[in-house]
Amino acid sequence: MEIKQVSIAGTLESSDIQVRIEPKEEAGIEIELKSSVEKQFGRQIRKVIKETLETMKVENAKVMAIDKGALDCVIKARVECATFRAAGLTQNINWEVID
Repeated sequence: MEIKQVSIAGTLESSDIQVRIEPKEEAGIEIELKSSVEKQFGRQIRKVIKETLETMKVENAKVMAIDKGALDCVIKARVECATFRAAGLTQNINWEVID
């Protein structure tokens, strides 16, 4: 998936995360994280962000995340939302989980 524009998802409220994603000229995913629990959970937060982007087939992106204690499922949802917005894909998204 190609990131075409800057987008943001999430809030700065407790138990949430604000994710900003933008296009990046160089190859790879760059993650900048600010979190009050970074020492304890920073590695896991970065892992969830990176795995979510890889699942969505994003190859080049810069992500800035401000975490306020979000759970993994919230992090994933915010990254997905910001990515779809940044790619210009906001119509007809099937959010249903199919096993």
